[in-house]
Amino acid sequence: MQKRNTAHNPMDDIDRILVDEPTIKARLKELGQEINEAYEGRDLAVIAIINGAIIFVADLIRELSIPMQLDCIRISSYRDDTKPVQAPEVIDKIRLDLKGIDVLIIDDILDSGNTLSRVTSMFQAMEPASLKTCVLLDKNTTRSVQFEADFVGFQIPDEFVVGYGLDFAERYRQLPCIGVLRPELQNPPEWS
Repeated sequence: MQKRNTAHNPMDDIDRILVDEPTIKARLKELGQEINEAYEGRDLAVIAIINGAIIFVADLIRELSIPMQLDCIRISSYRDDTKPVQAPEVIDKIRLDLKGIDVLIIDDILDSGNTLSRVTSMFQAMEPASLKTCVLLDKNTTRSVQFEADFVGFQIPDEFVVGYGLDFAERYRQLPCIGVLRPELQNPPEWS
């Protein structure tokens, strides 16, 4: 079992930074404006897919000037691996009644498409007035299902990224940037 030094800096595990903190902040302002314009004069229900999107959602909704409600759904897609599983599992459901209201689902990353496809199908059955999706990252990869997000923060290459809410084995979420995890750390080490 590999022990982690308590003085270890998680940034040391990053091979390279794809999106730095100032770039994220600037894009959040732009995304907020895009969403404000899209939903001007309407109420919005924001559904966050957590844990991955929690930091993104917290920062993004502060850029919104429209009336909104917030709820969260928890989905397990990776289970401490670098590749998403085929059938995402719903762990915690929302409490809002979505019938007849505009809904924006926010997730951290669109890669296989499985999670957002499953969640949008679930929410469509609740008969919202409209249903759109927003992702921080759209990974340039072959999707398991055909799916494209309506609002996208950044297009990224097909690499394993962490930071700004994205994790590996529940680590690295606190990093202020989005970076590629060093390849040798992408095989799950035994951490304690």
